[in-house]
Amino acid sequence: MGGRGGSVMKTVAALDRVEVVKVCDPDRNRREKWAAELEALTGKRPAPEVDLRRIMDDPEIDAVIMTCCNHWHAPAGILACQAGKHAYVEKPISHNLKEGRMLVQAARRYQRVVMGGTQRRSHPNFRKAIGMIHEGIIGDIYMARWLLCGPRASIGFKKPTAPPDSLDWNLWRGPAVEQPYHENLVHYNWHWFWDFGGGEMGNNGSHLVDICHWGLGRSKGLPTRIDVVGGRFGYRDQAQTPNTLTATHQYPDGTLLVGEIRGHHTGEPTSWHFYGTKGHMRILTGGSFEIFLEGSKKPEPGIGNLPPVGKGFKKIDRLQFSNFFQAIREQRPDILNAEIEDIHLSNAFCHLDNISYRLGRELRFDPETETFPGDKEANQLLTRQYHPEFQLPEQV
Repeated sequence: MGGRGGSVMKTVAALDRVEVVKVCDPDRNRREKWAAELEALTGKRPAPEVDLRRIMDDPEIDAVIMTCCNHWHAPAGILACQAGKHAYVEKPISHNLKEGRMLVQAARRYQRVVMGGTQRRSHPNFRKAIGMIHEGIIGDIYMARWLLCGPRASIGFKKPTAPPDSLDWNLWRGPAVEQPYHENLVHYNWHWFWDFGGGEMGNNGSHLVDICHWGLGRSKGLPTRIDVVGGRFGYRDQAQTPNTLTATHQYPDGTLLVGEIRGHHTGEPTSWHFYGTKGHMRILTGGSFEIFLEGSKKPEPGIGNLPPVGKGFKKIDRLQFSNFFQAIREQRPDILNAEIEDIHLSNAFCHLDNISYRLGRELRFDPETETFPGDKEANQLLTRQYHPEFQLPEQV
């Protein structure tokens, strides 16, 4: 129940025929804060809960929304499916590639509606742009590219200390291996440590690569060659993940998907680019887009100058969660704008990129088996070492 959890809670509570009955967080201050805020908004106080496993045990709950840290996303989603509940799992839907595939398997085995948290899939402007690409307006796509510009400051260094009395550190750490608490983990900078997050690649990069994967089409699948270079530039701090990187992916037919993160001293706009045999499309974060045909340096007039949709993501969140609950009521996962397998494939790029970065070399990948043939070192990073209390099963 951080900032994202609180925002989603209010969005969902405002939808027709939806009631938020519980809020869960291992930090007492957070769960009490948001329970009180929802009570002030709706007149009904949700029950605060410390352990998400008790949420799964409640037979009255139909759906669970996971806005927890990355290392809890897939384990919590799998638990929800096993408990007969539908699940909305924020991005990235997994901490590693193997548990992402297991979440998809759980959705299928238990026939649950499971949605990933990439809201631009419900954004009308992005849906229009991607639809035009699929209709062939710029021809056959030979390269997709995204650029993420988001300056991040140094997080400094924090020494191990005793966790605050308000925090159940064992539950917060959860599936991650045993380790001491320090203030650079709770409540945000965990993103920059491999045991808990996936760096900026898994954080905002998951949104960026998802649009490119969507534009290329689900049938495109995953690449067979991955090469990532980068580092943490501009300062020295306690974080483990890069703040700057360039990732190149190639498919068997030669198609490229290229991504770039600039996390220090950057002023360029975040954007997406699709290059086809007939032209080039550029999309900006608000969903406006331009199309340049046949080598022209000027965009085609009257195309893509769409008005913004709401302020920030509030309206898009409403569209996304409305789609989620509609799919539940109609028992139709196929109508989800961000069905869990699509988002697993998108998030797989984040995991592949982080593995290439951590090993410092190019990787060869088999999309059919979702493994690196003959590469023991890389295959070990497709999963993680789990804490015994929160171990995932070998099979769902």
